[in-house]
Amino acid sequence: MLRKFVLAVSIILFYTLQCTLFKELALASVSPNLLMILVFAAGFMRGKKEGLYVGFFCGLLLDLCYGKTIGFNALLYMYIGYINGFFNNVFYDDDVTFPIGLLCASDFIYNFVFYVFAFLLRNRLVLSYYFIHIIVPEMIYTVVIMLLIYRLMLKVNRKIEEIEKRSATKFG
Repeated sequence: MLRKFVLAVSIILFYTLQCTLFKELALASVSPNLLMILVFAAGFMRGKKEGLYVGFFCGLLLDLCYGKTIGFNALLYMYIGYINGFFNNVFYDDDVTFPIGLLCASDFIYNFVFYVFAFLLRNRLVLSYYFIHIIVPEMIYTVVIMLLIYRLMLKVNRKIEEIEKRSATKFG
């Protein structure tokens, strides 16, 4: 129950920060994708199921507030969280290089699929411009922010796991 509460608060907090503070701190008109960091971390640290759920709710929140169609971002984030969950078995607290690569891949896939459905199908075929001016800067900015908050997310995850283990031994 504590984990669900922390995830709900995290989703709301990350969404609020992404839409307010980091829109003001945009570099080259690009802001980091904090919800992608949360979805990535949930899938990578906790597995496929939690990545799927966190991805769905993050995407649904984006769709409800900004999306033209409800469910598009929810589906994308859900798949990304689920796919990151496959890498849960190689999750180590000390390793930072693999999570960076995984987050870059996740952000690239999200932006590329978004480009295909939002622009390419409407006959706007300037992929090189979108790649150079949107995808790459957002990936870099998202990774830099992830490096700053990843350790905090690890600590919160460890603390919740300790509390869950203690409560399981009390009642088990």
